[in-house]
Amino acid sequence: MKADILLKSKAVFTGLKEEPEELAVAISGNKIMKVGPAEQVWELRGEHTKVIDAGDKLIMPGFFDAHLHVMLGSLFTHYSVSLAEANSAQEAAQMVKEYADKHPHDEWIIGTGWDHTAWGEKEFPSRRILDQVLPDRPVVLLHAEGHYGWVNSLALNLAGITKETKNPDYGIIYKDKNGEPTGILIETAISLATDYAYDFPKKKLEDMLQQFLEHAAQLGVTSVNDLYASRAHEKLEAYHIYKEFDEANRLTTRLHIYPSLNGDMEKAKELRERYASDKLRVAGLKQFIDGVVTGYTAYMIDPYTDRPETKGETAYREEELQRWVVEADKEGFQIRFHSIGDGAVRLGLDLYEKAREINGKRESRHCLEHIEIIAPEDIPRFRELGVMPSIQPYHMALMPRESHTTRVKKEKLPYIYSNASLVRSGAVASYSSDYPIVPLNPMLGIYHAVTRKDFTLKDTWNEQEKVTLGEALKAYTSASAYSVFREDELGTIEEGKLADIIVLDRNLFQVNEKEILEASTELTLMDGQIVWDTSQRLVKK
Repeated sequence: MKADILLKSKAVFTGLKEEPEELAVAISGNKIMKVGPAEQVWELRGEHTKVIDAGDKLIMPGFFDAHLHVMLGSLFTHYSVSLAEANSAQEAAQMVKEYADKHPHDEWIIGTGWDHTAWGEKEFPSRRILDQVLPDRPVVLLHAEGHYGWVNSLALNLAGITKETKNPDYGIIYKDKNGEPTGILIETAISLATDYAYDFPKKKLEDMLQQFLEHAAQLGVTSVNDLYASRAHEKLEAYHIYKEFDEANRLTTRLHIYPSLNGDMEKAKELRERYASDKLRVAGLKQFIDGVVTGYTAYMIDPYTDRPETKGETAYREEELQRWVVEADKEGFQIRFHSIGDGAVRLGLDLYEKAREINGKRESRHCLEHIEIIAPEDIPRFRELGVMPSIQPYHMALMPRESHTTRVKKEKLPYIYSNASLVRSGAVASYSSDYPIVPLNPMLGIYHAVTRKDFTLKDTWNEQEKVTLGEALKAYTSASAYSVFREDELGTIEEGKLADIIVLDRNLFQVNEKEILEASTELTLMDGQIVWDTSQRLVKK
């Protein structure tokens, strides 16, 4: 049997060692036939074999993003206004107006990325600022962290939000001293507006998925974990669209979906049975334990130092969470919890430990997501309980340090955005972006993992949490494959594994750290098919 594709380079990172090697890789169909010295692998060259000689550019497994939100990411990347560069509420409002003028047919104006703390403001912006520039079209703008929204008066009116409207469970409708809504919606309250804003026709949902697939292929992302994004974004769930693409052989990224953990086991089992292919499958269930530090909704062990009356709160009662976990664990589901505060991290570990006591020990690979603050005594519990830390290395540079450092005790500062401590804890730690909270580009996460540069890109934060480049790449490939029980199929370049392989435009191991941010993907293979190729000169018959 001859190979369909042969790749070779002086720098092939198989994921089995810490450094790249000079190797060649043979692919037949959707699998890797052979990996070894070029003179051995070249024996598999046939008349119709495509040869990819990458010179000294890095060949590696395709990136596997272990935590993102497919449809939300596509919406925010391709169908909304980005406010990340705004320096004030007024500037953000003007950006919204300019976007609205260019998109006259959009019923709702949707945006994301604003951050009042980066503007030097302690208070949230008001709906009236948006009313001044766009009073006649509804506007909903998600904060950079995605846990609160800013809307105009028309959006409030269309959503039926008045001074009499009560807060939903685990949500807050901000109101002024007269009881009037200010235009800020916290956590689940966002859904009061987005349930209307996200009412898209099927064709748009199809376009959004296609946009995501193309974007992922261009970045070398060949597999993702698509996690439940919260009550605010349930309207965007489009698993039926995923299945149509899968059945039409249109998926160029493997989608591992995580519906909501909510106590409905019959629905969860039905979804697991319905979505179970090589490219589309239910991999587990996901839910929130807490919120975010900037909104004082992250659940802490100790009170916030600048707001000592609160330790944050849990999204659901502990008894309810425990019941859900025990039930889902008994049915063999993997569970992922959003857990940002050290109180949420400890509670998550406790929930998993209790489920193991009740149901018995098994290879569950339950996960905790984000882990922005952790008590040092909880770090070894991940390995002891077989729980995976799921880390987003770029989150540490999402906002100024003060968003966290001014809110916790001094002794907790070394344990903000832990990375190396978790990667080297003995547990298997995976990397991801949390797209669209940060861009999908894996280079951003890799750069911040190995440099620990904060949002200025100049100053290093908790330098002891740096990892090596090899560790970072493994966390973004093989560890993520492990997170969905597919380490025997994905994540490394080995004979018999699925051919999800990429070629970068340079060898990351031989460039200075800043060049990591400039690196791009020249070729993406998913399931043995070329799904992205910027350099036809790489491919020869």
